[in-house]
Amino acid sequence: MSADKRRETAAPHRATEFKSEFQPLIDELYREEVLEARQMPLEEKLLLGERLFRWACEITLAGIRNEKPGASEAECQGILRERIALGRRLGTL
Repeated sequence: MSADKRRETAAPHRATEFKSEFQPLIDELYREEVLEARQMPLEEKLLLGERLFRWACEITLAGIRNEKPGASEAECQGILRERIALGRRLGTL
């Protein structure tokens, strides 16, 4: 079996093994997503990456607003920028 073929059939990495009667279906759906993503044009991947980043920022902002109900929108945006900068320093972004 070629290396490409093995990659196409590999299940996602899991820290702990997940046992479920639905695991074969989950693995098949994941495999289909990977194969679909591999065929996607680079431009589309970049646009989807930007959309995902903006969505993650909105979710994070909602959490900040929940943590600090009295904070202004400018303060919340500042906290978001600090968290993004921290993520970059830690190498997670």
